[in-house]
Amino acid sequence: MKPVRTPRRTELLAAAAATVTVLLWASAFVSIRSAGEAYAPGALALGRLLAGALVLGVICLIRREGLPPRAAWPGIVVSGLLWFGLYMVVLNWGEQKVDAGTAALVVNVGPLVMALLAGRLLNEGLPPRLLAGMAVSFAGAAVVGLSMSGEGSASVLGVLLCLLAAVAYAGGVVAQKPALRHASALQVTTYGCAIGAAACLPFAGQLVSDAADAPLSATLNMLYLGVFPTALAFTTWAFALARTTAGRMGATTYAVPALVVLMSWVALDEVPGWITLGGGLVCLAGVAVSRSRPRAAAGAAVPAGADPDAAADAPAGPGPVPAAAVGATAEAPADAGQGPERERD
Repeated sequence: MKPVRTPRRTELLAAAAATVTVLLWASAFVSIRSAGEAYAPGALALGRLLAGALVLGVICLIRREGLPPRAAWPGIVVSGLLWFGLYMVVLNWGEQKVDAGTAALVVNVGPLVMALLAGRLLNEGLPPRLLAGMAVSFAGAAVVGLSMSGEGSASVLGVLLCLLAAVAYAGGVVAQKPALRHASALQVTTYGCAIGAAACLPFAGQLVSDAADAPLSATLNMLYLGVFPTALAFTTWAFALARTTAGRMGATTYAVPALVVLMSWVALDEVPGWITLGGGLVCLAGVAVSRSRPRAAAGAAVPAGADPDAAADAPAGPGPVPAAAVGATAEAPADAGQGPERERD
């Protein structure tokens, strides 16, 4: 018999999964810049999604995951079209117009949209610590992005494309959250990736043409994007999302711009200035605030089956309680014994 997970262990697992996700997604901004020199936006998105879907499909077969339940499909389809499909195409296009730091800044408007949508559509609420952390992190992300932008490098089109990517990303995450009630993180990611790849099939001819002329380094970067920032990182994201709120997960991604700076420093020999480094530290501080728990909530008992993150975020005074904080609600994580994740982990 497997040991029952405690709320603390669940929280640590979610934090570890979120950390892996953030590191890999930060590396994606650098790889997109490299691969984007040889591949058109749609072709790069299709190649990345095909590689990711292949890896995820093999893992699903090995684990005998099967098809997701019918109730999970609406969320999988919407997240597949918005997040895996539209987001990747417009982000690739946007990064051809702006540098990686600016792209990371603009895309990180997404968590703000995500928290607002989740608060409204998923009844997660907007706890004060989340809002405070988001404000601090957004200020840090702004400093990072603006400090990396050279004069005239941030075109209006590029910024608009990254904004569209941010909205698609936010909508995809909010749609994905309810699907995780009914299907495992691996199922949701695999079929979402496959749907995104199917939506990008019109770029197949362009992918074949670009691959014939692309240098090996660009193709390897495309494959890396498919295997790690897509197959692995989207799965760890879904794993963590099933165990916390969409708003708090979105706030965690504010660490990405700071990590993009460090990775660009190492991989592209772009040495950041003191202002950029300061913005990165502010960015990380905001993430810490958003994921912190009030002392009273941290010491209080969490009802069996309840989401400890959501419970910590619940308002202390009168007012609506976020649905995720109630163990018997639809937003209870898979660890509560209601979903398929418990048997598969």
